[in-house]
Amino acid sequence: MSAQARGVVLLVLVTCLWGSTFAVVKTLGELLPPPVLIAWRFLIASVALLPLLLIRRPAWTPRPDAPGAWQRGSLWRDGAVLGAWLIAGYGTQTTALLTTTANRAAFFTALSVVLVPVWLMVSQRRRMPTLLWAALPLAVLGLGLLSWEGGTLVAGDIWALACAFTYAGFIVTLERMAHRHAALPFTLVQVLGVTALAWAWALVAAPGSLWPPAGAWAPLLYLGVIATAATTLMQTVGQRTVNAAGASLIYALEPVTATLFSFLLIGEQVGLRGALGGLLVVAATVLSQRDGGNQSSEPHAEAPAVQVQ
Repeated sequence: MSAQARGVVLLVLVTCLWGSTFAVVKTLGELLPPPVLIAWRFLIASVALLPLLLIRRPAWTPRPDAPGAWQRGSLWRDGAVLGAWLIAGYGTQTTALLTTTANRAAFFTALSVVLVPVWLMVSQRRRMPTLLWAALPLAVLGLGLLSWEGGTLVAGDIWALACAFTYAGFIVTLERMAHRHAALPFTLVQVLGVTALAWAWALVAAPGSLWPPAGAWAPLLYLGVIATAATTLMQTVGQRTVNAAGASLIYALEPVTATLFSFLLIGEQVGLRGALGGLLVVAATVLSQRDGGNQSSEPHAEAPAVQVQ
């Protein structure tokens, strides 16, 4: 198998693992409050990433070619800012899964990729990519069909849409900060930031429910070690041989894998309208990546920071 083929296989595996998290988080939401779930997931991921950091021993200083000669403290400051965006994304997504289905939440979340160029156009006055004008109505129509299938728009759908907006904010912010720091320590600092914020949230919102029940530990270990730490490493290796354009096409399959896992793990089904709506969302996601130069810098929502080279 060629190096590029191995990279594709790794990224497909990463996408499948990301897709599985929606069903797992929805199941865990019945056992743990959202902040406690997030706090344990990212604490486990932090512990899992530490050995990798020690093995590679990257410099905990800004890259020498970083504009503005950023000082050491900026690593923690930038990591804290991105950690705040991430906790907003994971918080809204986990809350969404309390009342909406896992497959619908996955398709709503996928809109973050479509929203990034819109965010950049509004905040930085960048040109709107041509194909995005076609992608946006497709995405809206797809969401309409997804919601129509459920009979009514539930609170979880609104939270999932908020999740897409917050992930888009994370992507745009990361684009501005990623070049300043070595990738691996920057990823770990973001994970640590989410961990700290989630534990603070948990202590305020659910002080009596901090210790998970016995049935929650296996899913938490899966989310922390496999679906967060391991996927970050596999994505690092995979994107060394697969360019960003090819990777973005693979990542567009995540809502599809989420739907498959939601059916296999928790028995959720998608009707004809929902399937058509999901297909339109995936098409909109792919279209938004085909035109414009932002695809090389966008991370995936499920990972703390992607393209870790």
